[in-house]
Amino acid sequence: MRIATWNVNSVKAREARVLGWLRNHRPDALCLQELKTTDEAYPAEAVRGEGYDSAVYGQKAFNGVALISPHPIDSVQRGLGDDDPQARLIGGVVGGVTVYSAYFPNGRSVGSDAWEYKLAWMGRLLDLLESRHDPADPVVLTGDFNVAPDDLDAADPEKWAPSVLCHPLAREALERIRDWGFVDVVRKHNPEGRLYSWWDYRRLAFPRNDGLRIDHVFATAAVAATSAGAWVDRDQRKGRKTDVPSDHAPVVADFAL
Repeated sequence: MRIATWNVNSVKAREARVLGWLRNHRPDALCLQELKTTDEAYPAEAVRGEGYDSAVYGQKAFNGVALISPHPIDSVQRGLGDDDPQARLIGGVVGGVTVYSAYFPNGRSVGSDAWEYKLAWMGRLLDLLESRHDPADPVVLTGDFNVAPDDLDAADPEKWAPSVLCHPLAREALERIRDWGFVDVVRKHNPEGRLYSWWDYRRLAFPRNDGLRIDHVFATAAVAATSAGAWVDRDQRKGRKTDVPSDHAPVVADFAL
């Protein structure tokens, strides 16, 4: 079972890339974030043309998440179960595994209202996991978590240390989610770190590999025990002026399920 996550930074702008990626890599579940479009405008028919169905939780111009699979997507749930209007979480059961696509808040700047929302949102996600699941359940939480778990996940730890992506409070909040019962599958297969999934568009960050690992695949222990490998598809971060990539690359994990 191949599960991948990709912040596409506009599914309309990256539609051809997404379709090509489905065609070339044939994932059992592809989790997208930052669709930046409504459910109605999401390219469901084009995705279906590749043999995939979609569960979508869209939002005009901002946020938006999707779960794509060639298999039936059962028990679809959107959001955190409250009245938050931001489309940041969708989950469904694929092949007996509950798969979540999550777009954690960025937080903008430490101390801002957006920062407080980020920390609170992460706490609410943990509450949802505790209420819906047991750590013994087959659950995979994927997405753009907007947190680099430790200094191995930053090309320049000193530069990023004060930021909302590497701040100790954000890392502690993510650690509480992981401690609920998840294994960081990418770290399991790449213990040396220095593997990144996001590079700023500015300052030649990608050519200099000045990146962060903020896109993740977390799996409960029983699922993680079957993992056969995990990698970042850096080729999807490459592009030209006529084919601008997302600033994120797909993160992929394979499981013997």
